[in-house]
Amino acid sequence: MNDVKKIFLFIFLLLTLSIHSQDKKYGLVIHGGAGNIKKENISTEKEKEYNEKLNEALQKGFSILENGGTALDAVNAAINILEDSPLFNAGKGAVLTEKGEAELDASIMDGKNLMAGAVAGLKHIKNPINLARLVMEKSPHVFMIGEGAEEFAKQNNIEFVDNSYFITEERLNQYKKAKERLQERQSEKHGTVGCVALDKNGNLAAGTSTGGMMMKKFGRVGDSPIIGAGTYANNNTCAVSATGHGEYFIRLSVAHEISNLMEYKNLSLKDAADELVLVRLKKMNADGGVIAIDKSGNVATPFNTTGMFRGILISGQKPLIKIFND
Repeated sequence: MNDVKKIFLFIFLLLTLSIHSQDKKYGLVIHGGAGNIKKENISTEKEKEYNEKLNEALQKGFSILENGGTALDAVNAAINILEDSPLFNAGKGAVLTEKGEAELDASIMDGKNLMAGAVAGLKHIKNPINLARLVMEKSPHVFMIGEGAEEFAKQNNIEFVDNSYFITEERLNQYKKAKERLQERQSEKHGTVGCVALDKNGNLAAGTSTGGMMMKKFGRVGDSPIIGAGTYANNNTCAVSATGHGEYFIRLSVAHEISNLMEYKNLSLKDAADELVLVRLKKMNADGGVIAIDKSGNVATPFNTTGMFRGILISGQKPLIKIFND
């Protein structure tokens, strides 16, 4: 092959790679919890607040991906916005334990290398997802809890706040009503937040953050900080963040099982997610939903409740934000 042909072949290969790169999807999906969410129970003003905050988180995460940032950074940034909003059950505005305190959990996972970090039982960390990421990147461990996790946070200059920072008037009123009833069977359970993302390099990531269950006691921990139950990411399959009745998500290893069905049974993302949420969880009378994105940019957001706060933004498409089962 002469030099001219080599040059033309090189240019052709560059053009082919460029076209392929432009066609490759990237984007993210977020959730703000699933539950007994009905249109008649949410005012027009409150619905607008939810939509605006979901859109803010969605746009923040997408801008990172659009500028060549990682899926991990996009997930982290989007969840930070939701943690800082009193609208959701994560960070500020978290539901309260039986003792009237906020107790927070979070986890994050990198699909590129299966690295993960998780924290639980936090009472003073402003953004739990940040500490979960620090556990992943700066420690040899995956899961830290309670005072030990907060001691690790101090050593790494994570922002602390008084527990009263997390408590809003609305959550305090819900706590008082729940305490009167001595059980938690109310619509205010929803609000766990999460994000899954696919970046331009084909890397997936997932994260979840929550205040847990209203009136929880005995050191209860749900699925949100548990890798494979509430959070999972693997570049070979998908990234998943879950919300709902955590005990059941733990028993079924929901997030990991969705990945397994894709990897070992060749199910599509939608079919795998539907199988877990609409079939297996439903059989157990377990409420909840998931958000998921696969390595090709396909999205699934099944839930078996009346609503789930959710948003989707994929490259080349318009943002989609929804609350109700419509």
